[in-house]
Amino acid sequence: MSKRKPKKQTEEQVITETIIELPMDEIMGDRFGNYSKYVIQNRAIPDARDGLKPVQRRIIYAMHDEGNTFNKPMKKCAHTVGAVMGKYHPHGDTSIYDALARMSQEWSMRYPLIDFQGNNGSIDGDEPAAYRYTESRLNELSNELVLDINKKTVNMNLTFDDTSFEPEVLPSRFPNLLVNGSQGIAVGVATEIPPHNLREVVDAIIHRITYKRSTIEDMRKYILGPDFPTGGVIYKGEGLDSIYETGRGRVEMEALATIESDRTSQRIVITEVPYQSNKSQILRELGVIEQNRNVDGVVEVRDESDRNGIRIVIELKKEANTDVILEYIFSKTRLRAGYNANIVAIADNRPKTLNILDLIDAY
Repeated sequence: MSKRKPKKQTEEQVITETIIELPMDEIMGDRFGNYSKYVIQNRAIPDARDGLKPVQRRIIYAMHDEGNTFNKPMKKCAHTVGAVMGKYHPHGDTSIYDALARMSQEWSMRYPLIDFQGNNGSIDGDEPAAYRYTESRLNELSNELVLDINKKTVNMNLTFDDTSFEPEVLPSRFPNLLVNGSQGIAVGVATEIPPHNLREVVDAIIHRITYKRSTIEDMRKYILGPDFPTGGVIYKGEGLDSIYETGRGRVEMEALATIESDRTSQRIVITEVPYQSNKSQILRELGVIEQNRNVDGVVEVRDESDRNGIRIVIELKKEANTDVILEYIFSKTRLRAGYNANIVAIADNRPKTLNILDLIDAY
């Protein structure tokens, strides 16, 4: 007679739950601090070395990795958005496409980084067409950002799902942060970095490399001031010294206007507007002045802008005082505006306010 094997007794695993009670104000401060650090370093503030926010860097790297470059046919933006979101940036398609379109806009970027086919928005505030209709690729300039990236020039980190790698920073063969600037709002930190002329910045960097003891004053001999993509005139530049010496300051800008006249009439023609201005909003403000007859002599306001640039025409009576009218419309519209610079970027893994010499050294 066979013996029955004794049944194994299963031990019940007892899990003890420990609840630690802490004051809400301490918990909120700690958790909010962690959240704000994440937003500052991983979303809203650019890196001082390549001048890119994480979403911008991931877009450029993904397009390079997909072979979507200037010497090949364009690909649908939907393809790029999907690749970026699936591999590197799982934060929704809207933020990715908005960043992609912005890097192609001539009125937003001093030197656009993306070749774009289709409607990429407008200076009037219009949204880009849906990404299923538009196409894009890296242009020749952005190709300089990723050149030699496969030659172990930068550190590579694991992606969010630990399945592949992405660059910590791009090699950047040109000083992108200085020439294109940046804008961003994080938790308790904001940045507003003005764009500059590429030739001036490169000359300043060469001087800095050649003469190790060069100063901010030496840099100012090359970098004369911001170079905004929409043009305009800095008519109060006292704040430039503060911007370049401390990283913070304010300058006043106004539109570029010329006076044209013939036998029967004269007109004010505006061909450049202050940076970050909305042209349609300016036209609405000018239209109100015309309708309400706030200043004598304005006959008509019309928009003659086209693909070649901005052209706002203000028709005047022959006997109108152009100086008085020009000063009035500048003071009552966004044709005159201030620009508040706050040069904050990620340097040494934390946000810092940088002067012009710090920016060049970081690059």
